[in-house]
Amino acid sequence: MFRFGIEHEVALLRPDGQFADFANTTFAEFADLVAQLPLYATDYPQLHVGDAGIRHKRWYIEGVERFDEAGQLVAFAAKGIEIRTTVHPTIVAAVAELTTSYGQLNAVAQAAGFTLINVACHPLRTSFCYDPPLNAYEQRLFADEPEYQTEHLPMLTFGPDFNLSWSDLSPAQVCDLGRKLTFYSPAIVPFSFNAPFAAGQRWEGLSWRTALRTGARPAVRVYLAEPRDLMVSTPVLTKLARNPHEVGRIEFKACDSCGDFGLYAALLALLKGLILDQSLLGRATTPNAAQHQHAARWGWRDDALASRGATVLAAATSALAGDPDAALLAPLAMALQQRSHPADALCAKYAQLWDGGMT
Repeated sequence: MFRFGIEHEVALLRPDGQFADFANTTFAEFADLVAQLPLYATDYPQLHVGDAGIRHKRWYIEGVERFDEAGQLVAFAAKGIEIRTTVHPTIVAAVAELTTSYGQLNAVAQAAGFTLINVACHPLRTSFCYDPPLNAYEQRLFADEPEYQTEHLPMLTFGPDFNLSWSDLSPAQVCDLGRKLTFYSPAIVPFSFNAPFAAGQRWEGLSWRTALRTGARPAVRVYLAEPRDLMVSTPVLTKLARNPHEVGRIEFKACDSCGDFGLYAALLALLKGLILDQSLLGRATTPNAAQHQHAARWGWRDDALASRGATVLAAATSALAGDPDAALLAPLAMALQQRSHPADALCAKYAQLWDGGMT
């Protein structure tokens, strides 16, 4: 039996039209929006809350935690707001909850003068600096935990996490599926490419987000119950589950945020099909940075990559034969046929404005 969940990072514009980020928007401002949203008691214990209590709702503030020398949380550099769904038995139900939660956040944000926007990377900034600089405790934390060493990259990017679990898999099988999705990630992520801008300019490719982070950050993460089953890798593929509901979860992390929840449904169906598929034999413990960077620049315009994408889609389609979720794959087949990406619409709009004399 499958279970599905989605996490979606949301970027906002401030009431004055500026992009809301760690430099101009405080934790308290984002927290005020979250405070106005409902708390669903039945969500727990399946949703992780954490020691700091920041993740106490379906909506929570995403960013970087700052600690004092004693290891106490004393500050938080806020990036935006993340929406997470509860666990659902169907893809359609997970997407429906995400759509509802997005609408609830949008209503609260608009009332406060904020605007939700669809971006996969920061449109202006290309770096995040720790201010104040890391103290001795934080430096030790960075030395011990590879995850912290690259946490500055998510401060500049926005993307979904697609969560799937399949009952009765052993830890070895879960790890194998994580390695499979990692290997085929360069042929999956172009369906989502939506980051053709960097530093306020048109970037040379389709996903600056992918070029920036994949390789340094994982494409996939799997959650296991026992320390003995963890694999050593950088970036980290395996992680200890924080509660029993996370055990066996496979989390695909490499796609761009595209704001099209129908496309999210298609991508979840693709991942489900690849989990069921028995024909694709590629495996990798860490993502191939060079392949992701090449894909980020060219997408389906590269014939070899388009062919690889078609192979992946065909394998998933075959594995889903007779499953209603096979119908969800239609947008992906159309994208390959047309060699199109979500970023194409952004690029066309940019070209129109540029030709019209706007910068």
